[in-house]
Amino acid sequence: MSHHIIEVTDLHHTYPDGTVALRGLSFRIVHGEAVALVGANGAGKSTLLLHLNGCLTPMAGTVRIGDFPLTRKTLPHVRRTVGMVFQDPDDQLFMPLVYDDVAFGPRNLGLPVEEVRGRVMSALATVGAAHLRDRPSHRLSAGEKRAVAIATVLAMSPSILVMDEPTASLDPGTRRQLIQLLVGFEHTKIIATHDLDMAFDLCSRVIVLNDGRITADGPTGAILTDEALLRASNLERPFRLQGCPVCSAASATR
Repeated sequence: MSHHIIEVTDLHHTYPDGTVALRGLSFRIVHGEAVALVGANGAGKSTLLLHLNGCLTPMAGTVRIGDFPLTRKTLPHVRRTVGMVFQDPDDQLFMPLVYDDVAFGPRNLGLPVEEVRGRVMSALATVGAAHLRDRPSHRLSAGEKRAVAIATVLAMSPSILVMDEPTASLDPGTRRQLIQLLVGFEHTKIIATHDLDMAFDLCSRVIVLNDGRITADGPTGAILTDEALLRASNLERPFRLQGCPVCSAASATR
């Protein structure tokens, strides 16, 4: 299943204002891996994700999605293969009704009406949002918008799912539902997040970015318990690994 593979080699990116965002990133992600990208604000996570579905193309270095290098010519293939959920759902929802937002991608593939409808209803059902199909997208709650944004991607049947801060602005119940949904997505997942508890739950591998460079890449348990590495990256252990502060204080006074 080579179409599920992502390979990045010596990737660099500098924005027009001179901000250097990526400084020679290299890694390979294979079929079925669930990988968390973590790092402080400005580390380069979002810029990297934008390269994985062709919103940005390499200034230097290469990105390969399956058998195809990312170029302007291969963008249609890459965008069919890689589904990206943006950090702000409002960047993804622009049609009058939820149904039309989720149908937008399949319609642009030229699919028959009945197949489009099937994909829309299946995607909405998967994220628990079938009841929203006739609602105006701009009147949804933050959690509902997030669910619908994910449905717009699932309706395209991507081989690779890329998500930027998927749990931002979600209440605990909606966050839990999202994690359960992502557990059920069996293909390749790349998730940029500050939610290290979610990374611990979902991902077997963590890539740490700091100032546009990869400073660590390894098993989730090893990375998220490395205190020195986390401090250097302005990160903290997941809450579940921090222990009870009350118990720790009581032990210290004994």
